[in-house]
Amino acid sequence: MSAPSSAPGGDPRLALTAGVACYFVWGFVPVVFQILGGLGVPPGEILAHRMVWALPVALGLVLAARQGPQAAAVWRNARVVGWLAVSSALISVNWLVFIWAVNHGRILDTSLGYYINPLVLMALGAWLFHERLDRISYLAMALAAAGVAAQAVAIGGLPLVSITLALSFAGYGVVRKKVEVEAQTGLLVECTLLAPPALGFVVWLQSTGQAHFQDSPATAGWLMFCGPMTALPLTLFAWAARRMPLSAMAFMQFMTPTITFALGVWQGEPFTPARAVSFALIWTGAAVFLFGAWRRPRSVRLATQLEAP
Repeated sequence: MSAPSSAPGGDPRLALTAGVACYFVWGFVPVVFQILGGLGVPPGEILAHRMVWALPVALGLVLAARQGPQAAAVWRNARVVGWLAVSSALISVNWLVFIWAVNHGRILDTSLGYYINPLVLMALGAWLFHERLDRISYLAMALAAAGVAAQAVAIGGLPLVSITLALSFAGYGVVRKKVEVEAQTGLLVECTLLAPPALGFVVWLQSTGQAHFQDSPATAGWLMFCGPMTALPLTLFAWAARRMPLSAMAFMQFMTPTITFALGVWQGEPFTPARAVSFALIWTGAAVFLFGAWRRPRSVRLATQLEAP
């Protein structure tokens, strides 16, 4: 289960675009779940439909990329399938906790979780992939950590929702970075592993009269929309993660919690002075990280030229 820190032949500009796009979409995903919650659909049923409808989208992406033979080869590699089963379990936990939190007035908790996650990703990048962090990066991490601590104090108590979201998605990112499989192919395997139990749950709900899919065309449409809303950003994320340092992915990920933080405040969740301080600290850290990234391109290009075989 080893792979280089970036896939060969990847265009850094395309990787950057893919990373920005997936985080931007994820920032507005809570709105869809809130709409479904307002239609009476519980988190478990939303999760099940998300898994079911993501499968045909993932299959379409593999066929469009002409990666059918690669997908077949993955199923013959028990080790790769095993690791993709781990990533499937991690993302399932992440999805369920996120849907539950969004529909229980805890959007700011999810925002905190995704502010923590970049810190975890940067630490894992340095530990597992030997990615270099300079003093500016450490200063950025320290400022962001202070901001996260301030948010934790503002919320009060141990932020279990936030911690679960951060650790589960960081773990997912690490597994998908290390598994030697293309983004579309890996996602198809994950969806194939998740769809059967999800479909079984949907059928059980239908047989017991608890299903909401047939309540209205709007409900059915929004549940089906969870498929592309799930598969497309995850494909972009996995594709970018194999072509960019985890530290860079971590920086871009600040987009998602910023959008969800704004949504939470706009929807009336408390915005206390402590949360205002935390927001300022985190984005000061992000600005410092961006400044460091802007200063590095010349030295990074020179190091790449010197190290190239």
